[in-house]
Amino acid sequence: MSSPTDDARATLDARVDAIEEAYEFFLAYASQGLPSDQGSSSGGQIRHYLQRCDSALNGLGGCIMQLVEHLGIDTTPYRAFVNVIDRDALNASAGVQLVLAQRAIGSQLVDNLNASIHLRALLTDLFLIDEALKAGGRA
Repeated sequence: MSSPTDDARATLDARVDAIEEAYEFFLAYASQGLPSDQGSSSGGQIRHYLQRCDSALNGLGGCIMQLVEHLGIDTTPYRAFVNVIDRDALNASAGVQLVLAQRAIGSQLVDNLNASIHLRALLTDLFLIDEALKAGGRA
């Protein structure tokens, strides 16, 4: 039987994995030079990865704070940074949703999403908070 802390960690890990896997898929998709998502196997998958990424972005900060609370560590230093994560997740989600709204999703469009400072900042935020949570959980 898992603890609430284990469940909160597993939930956060699943979200982060979904975002990282999507980003990796986006990099591979962008390198293919496809004019559209129609007619190729990876083109058929791009919308799935975009939707999965967008779902993982929704409520990400709350998920992180839940883990912080379950770890029993002082939430004060985490709240300000989680607010940054929430803003970056919201901004990254806006980019993902813009791409999803297009009739055709070509490699160049996805390459521009990959290059977006919002998505890249979010990934860096997640690396930082993950290390902080590991350190905080050991304290």
